Amino acid sequence: MKKVLVFAMAMAFTVSTASVSMAARVNCTVKAIDGKTVTMDCKKASKLKAGDKVTVKAKKAKAIEGC
Repeated sequence: MKKVLVFAMAMAFTVSTASVSMAARVNCTVKAIDGKTVTMDCKKASKLKAGDKVTVKAKKAKAIEGC
């Protein structure tokens, strides 16, 4: 019983720590592209700082079906 309680507490601590260290989500609009340099206008840009690694995903276009 004691081992199960210790395991449950350890898992709760791990899950809470992992959720805090997740990356910030920021919505941006691309303003300019010059070679390998991309300039973006972001809402909540204060969540980012110089040197942060970011992942960029393009918005998926929905298919339009017609006659």
